[in-house]
Amino acid sequence: MMKYLQKLGKALMLPVAVLPICGLLMGIGYLLCPSTMQGGDINGFVNLLGLFLVKAGAALIDNMALLFVIGVGVGMSDNNDGTGGVAALASWLMITTLLSAGTVTAFMPSVADNQDAMLAFGKIANPFIGIIAGIIGSTCFNRFKNTKLPDWLSFFSGKRCVAIIAGVVSIIASVILLFVWPLIFGALIALGQAIVGMGAVGAGIYAFLNRLLIPVGLHHALNNVFWFDTIGLGDLSHFWAGETSADVTWSLGMYMSGFFAPMMFGIPGAALAMIQCAKDNKKKVAIGLIASAAVCSFVCGVTEPFEFAFMFLAPALYLIYALLYGIFTVIAVAIGFRAGFCFSGGATDLLFSASLPAAQNTWMIIPLGIAAFVVFYAVFRFAILKWDLKTPGREDDDVSDEEKAAVLSNNDYTKVAEIILEGLGGKDNITDCDNCITRLRMEVKDYTLVDEKKIKSAGVAGVMRPSKTSVQVIIGTKVQFVADEMKKML
Repeated sequence: MMKYLQKLGKALMLPVAVLPICGLLMGIGYLLCPSTMQGGDINGFVNLLGLFLVKAGAALIDNMALLFVIGVGVGMSDNNDGTGGVAALASWLMITTLLSAGTVTAFMPSVADNQDAMLAFGKIANPFIGIIAGIIGSTCFNRFKNTKLPDWLSFFSGKRCVAIIAGVVSIIASVILLFVWPLIFGALIALGQAIVGMGAVGAGIYAFLNRLLIPVGLHHALNNVFWFDTIGLGDLSHFWAGETSADVTWSLGMYMSGFFAPMMFGIPGAALAMIQCAKDNKKKVAIGLIASAAVCSFVCGVTEPFEFAFMFLAPALYLIYALLYGIFTVIAVAIGFRAGFCFSGGATDLLFSASLPAAQNTWMIIPLGIAAFVVFYAVFRFAILKWDLKTPGREDDDVSDEEKAAVLSNNDYTKVAEIILEGLGGKDNITDCDNCITRLRMEVKDYTLVDEKKIKSAGVAGVMRPSKTSVQVIIGTKVQFVADEMKKML
């Protein structure tokens, strides 16, 4: 189950990776053409160019559910085969058509008298259903891609039958969702309303849970409730649509604003504490690992290289880390700081979201950032030294000369891949090789042949062992280059 959830989390990163271009296009567009969101005439080349860029970015944001369909359909299919994406799209079209409010009321007129049910079916075309369609499409591909039919149906054998089977499964799923979806939708609404009703504290609880669920990838499910228009919230989608708090029932941006200070300044402060607490003979290794992760977090809000560097070494510290996110979110929302992101809470998204009408008091990132840097630094330094936590550079195992010499920053991806492959027991021990945006995900035959110390000598951020046959190597944003070299060797 854990392996399946991790694969789903990786597949979800494919559509999420599209979001930065939305923010870039819409941010520049709003700067060039304020009338796009404020009203008024749009004249001249600059204004028209701005409108063009806004529409280009909105084309992706407005169809995020479809991106989830294709992303999950392809990402969870064996060998990332596009046939799974086609099957997922077929499933999506069938489910959203059969469960649209008009279709449901045609077959069950009594539903029209139930306002909650009507709202649920009116929101059926959402990322959550997109994920379900993606799972149906990819699962049907994985199970039926090699199906052989009788000669008179041989044209539909193999991959050609996948979309057909996905359609049949989708009809069954639609019948089930006809009764289950209103209940699920009601539960999501209850969760959202409970947190919305708690104001800044509710936003803090959400931020805490968001960070806490990252190790298992379930934060994506939570994000769908608050960032996208799954139940009528959609903090992210409404923010980038140029709306304000007057257009929604909550303070627009409150479920994104609290991430900026921790990601841009808190993580660099925590990284400095870790480096200072590292053993003298391991400081260079710690700097090479943590400093680059801190820069990555500040610029684009990618926090996985930093988080995976210590979450399994010091889980108690990771819990504290998640709590700090919750606290700073409460503070940011309470004092009126509002900013949004399309990808994550880094400086790039802050820059482009600052011109949107929902953005407020963005200058407060300076005092908030200073406070986050100081607090994260002080808390991490105190906790590490007080409880002797094994953060990067404080591990008990001795570091060999080979470990000291091998650093990922040398860009010799072939050498890095060779060392990792040797640590995994050689190519004959590998049954599957894949990667997400920061991790190699490997499947091995014999787990006893895996040498974690050897793998770490490549200068990677860490090694995870989710199961006896699964090994994940935390590399960072350069993982694709290493994965490409690894696949060549295999």
